[in-house]
Amino acid sequence: MERYSRRSNLQQYEAQQDFRRLLYEAARGVGLDRVAWSTQQAGDGELAILPRDVPEARVVGRFVPELNRRLRVYNDSRVAATRIRLRIAVHQGLVHLDGANGFPGNAVVFVSRLCDAEPVRRALSAFPHAGVALVVSTDIFRDVVSEYPEEMRPERFRRVRVSKPDMGFDEYAWLCVVDEDLSSVPPLDGDGPATPQTDTEAGTADSPAVPPPGPSRPDTGGRVAPGDSIRTGDIRVRGQNAVGPGAMAIGSIGRDAIFGGGER
Repeated sequence: MERYSRRSNLQQYEAQQDFRRLLYEAARGVGLDRVAWSTQQAGDGELAILPRDVPEARVVGRFVPELNRRLRVYNDSRVAATRIRLRIAVHQGLVHLDGANGFPGNAVVFVSRLCDAEPVRRALSAFPHAGVALVVSTDIFRDVVSEYPEEMRPERFRRVRVSKPDMGFDEYAWLCVVDEDLSSVPPLDGDGPATPQTDTEAGTADSPAVPPPGPSRPDTGGRVAPGDSIRTGDIRVRGQNAVGPGAMAIGSIGRDAIFGGGER
């Protein structure tokens, strides 16, 4: 929860109650059973380990937007000091469920670092009426968000660098503020391009580059000029065009032909 420590004792008490209630209501609203989640509570939030049969796509694409919707309604009638606004991080990995004092596992450390990242805090602060700032790991962006563009809107995510040198943590992640346009916000981490469309450098030595959610021209800052051509795979388009989910291209279109060699 944003600014939890600035609340009075009574405000913290009420915020915890409403926080848990809103989580349960949002989960139930999209067909998720919160009772089956393994959770670790921490006054201002929680760590949740979801059952293996819960699709990440439902969590990111349906649960988070539903929670955001309910938070906006909840906050609409409250003064700023008592509103509930959340930072949510999603990652996947191996976790021990039988730890003596929590859930041991590097994946738990990773998602906690993302949730507490300064770029995520700044993004939420930039939109006073938003309910949720969502940050996902590169794996989740590649395997979940990019696979369901009609539902997840990958073009609304921005790649950010999460760097905590004192903790030996330096990773890239993908960030959005649900139902808001991050393209209007200056760089949140002082590193890298502002949007996925102009960002093709997400890969590291240990992970492949994450392609943007559509073709781009790096020499034009990700924009395709009228009369120019773009290429995605073996398809090329020449003329006026647009890039992105649901976009249309007007002009000539062709497919590169690949021929095998041999004598005739």
